Amino acid sequence: MAKSDSFFIRASVFVDDDATFQQTSIDLGSYVSALGKSILRVHNIEYEWVQGSDGAVPNTAPFVDAGTLASANWQLTTQSQTGMVGLDSKAVIGKGMIWTFNPDGASGAPSQVYNDSHAPQHFSNGYLVAVETIYLGGFATDNWAETSQLTCNMVLECTVETMSQAGAMALSLSQQ
Repeated sequence: MAKSDSFFIRASVFVDDDATFQQTSIDLGSYVSALGKSILRVHNIEYEWVQGSDGAVPNTAPFVDAGTLASANWQLTTQSQTGMVGLDSKAVIGKGMIWTFNPDGASGAPSQVYNDSHAPQHFSNGYLVAVETIYLGGFATDNWAETSQLTCNMVLECTVETMSQAGAMALSLSQQ
């Protein structure tokens, strides 16, 4: 397969703290064309949970309500979703989560944080994508401070590769 130099695709999803699944689409039409034998290889996914652009302190650590636990999940998929899906879904490119605790008597950045992710960089050769749209979705519990405007920002390191038309089409169909 021919390869290109790596480049970056960036996306964000505003999740907030209302315990409702949110999703945004990422257009890959300028990179992917199964009929044109062009596919995308996602090599790495990096993400951050931050206060959104309308948060109390934008692009900094999100606040958690006083004395509470909070969690948030993100997923990157090849199909639109209505909620979080498991790693057993053929649509999953990557997933991540964060669990936090703020023992303080006031809303603020959590002092205890654990995060986990399952991303293409954990595999030998990344993840091949042959669909023209992927989806960044997220879900958060309601203990994140309302003033945080909880947001997941993401950057994907990718290359464009060629594959036989039959192979690209088969991969595309398997991801829809």
